[in-house]
Amino acid sequence: MQKVIKVGMADLQVVEEPDILTTLGLGSCVGIALYDRHKKIAGLAHIMLPSSTQIKNNSNLAKFADTAIEVLIKDMLKRGASMGRLTAKIAGGAQMFSFGNNGGDLMKIGYRNTIATKEILEKYRISILAEDTGGNHGRTIEFYSETGDLLVKTIGYGVKTI
Repeated sequence: MQKVIKVGMADLQVVEEPDILTTLGLGSCVGIALYDRHKKIAGLAHIMLPSSTQIKNNSNLAKFADTAIEVLIKDMLKRGASMGRLTAKIAGGAQMFSFGNNGGDLMKIGYRNTIATKEILEKYRISILAEDTGGNHGRTIEFYSETGDLLVKTIGYGVKTI
């Protein structure tokens, strides 16, 4: 029986075929979907910030790109996934608010989340097969463990599968 598992903000989950992972409201946050096609094991993290080292309250490992990816990999390996088979798809990382020239890079959280995610995935040698990042619009995603498809729903921009 197929189940839809919700992944909240600063949360992560791992499922096996035939279950589906979903997360709502990706604005500047990034949804990181990892997949082992052979074992049909899927993991999804909804990260809020790029690095756990830049903030004092960093006990929620799923909140940060650096720690969430590490936990997601460990949880998937425990279920039988292989490090060499893991691939990624990412979505989110939008710039939801305009700060004019006063915001600087510090306020570009979506961009910083996307860059950090890509750097960490590269560190683990996990290929990014597809992405839907940037812009100024929110996204809701569904990740299918049977196929590895990532469905991206965006108000005003439609629905697409990556």
